[in-house]
Amino acid sequence: MQTLVYAHRGSSSVYAENTRAAYMQALADGADGIECDIHLSSDGFVVCHHDPTVDRTSDSSGRVGEKALAELKALDFSSWKNPKIPASYGKLHEQLVTLGELVELMRDAGRPVGLAVEVKHPSPYGRQLEEAMIAELRALGWEPETSMLGEIYVSFMSFDPGSVRYLMKRIPPVHVCQLVTEVDEEWIDELVKAGESDRAGVAAVLASAMTEGVELLNSGVPQLAGPGVAYMRKHPRVTNGWLARGATFRVWTVDDPADASYLVGRGVTQLTSNVPALIKAHLGLD
Repeated sequence: MQTLVYAHRGSSSVYAENTRAAYMQALADGADGIECDIHLSSDGFVVCHHDPTVDRTSDSSGRVGEKALAELKALDFSSWKNPKIPASYGKLHEQLVTLGELVELMRDAGRPVGLAVEVKHPSPYGRQLEEAMIAELRALGWEPETSMLGEIYVSFMSFDPGSVRYLMKRIPPVHVCQLVTEVDEEWIDELVKAGESDRAGVAAVLASAMTEGVELLNSGVPQLAGPGVAYMRKHPRVTNGWLARGATFRVWTVDDPADASYLVGRGVTQLTSNVPALIKAHLGLD
């Protein structure tokens, strides 16, 4: 099968992650798809951003879910990484985009492309996040059964098994991906800083979610599996079982050409990378 390379939060080695510039660069780099993360703003817009707060990626602080879209768009999400944005990629304060705006950028590419939407949890709005995402995509012309939106193939991902189950009741499981990884200190820190709970509580919740996610993939119901590179190397027996059952793998974050070769050799057909052009060139996919 053809190997597809998705751009992780856009071409985020060049421009700040989940920004207009990173997404447009990914399309220019010939990425087969774009991966984005979503949260709800306080006024109900589905916005592309990874962390539950804006502290790491902007010139401000606070929770994404406590800010209105206009407040978010007024922030600088680029200077921490690379403020030298080409005029064609938008101005400095035009870099945060909604899910709908990302779809429009991808439509403008004029070619078949994938969109992998990661639903970020815990969310202060619970399943309203999934419902708002589905409503926005439907309004844009998305067809749930085929998961096509014109030439854009849309798939859905989450580390939260509850989100995956919720989505599979509304969308065929072939389009839904359960993400799995090792629970590490960085992930725990991210949620603690966002004020989710005490450190031990966060660690316990994450560990439980990952155990449940593995069990869900063992069941064979979600037909997209999203382990990280380290998980693939650490758990070959488990991941080989998923491959043997016919799961399609979308592995992240593949920035090392050696990892790309290893994964393709294992039968992985979708790679998510911060450097999609490099990985495509290494694999001879230009």
